[in-house]
Amino acid sequence: MGKLYVLWGLIIQNLPLELTFENIINTIGVSMVLLAFFLLMIGKLNPKDKIYLILNFVGAGLSCYGSWLINAIPFVVLEGTWSLVALWGLLRKK
Repeated sequence: MGKLYVLWGLIIQNLPLELTFENIINTIGVSMVLLAFFLLMIGKLNPKDKIYLILNFVGAGLSCYGSWLINAIPFVVLEGTWSLVALWGLLRKK
């Protein structure tokens, strides 16, 4: 039996968690986007709030770059578009 890992309360065997540059960049980016979404859902942020747009712009931008590093082109398109839309929202606020 290999190593056991606990992820979201589930026991998973042989979870390949490597602390690579790509994984760190992707984890930070996705965490920022998810944090923005969570804060929106619990009513702490508004979709037009500057911090909401910044979290989405930077988070999606990092995820786009991390996806590029691992050659996950569909996610490059998704996260790149997400980041550009958030940037457009930020620029419109001024």
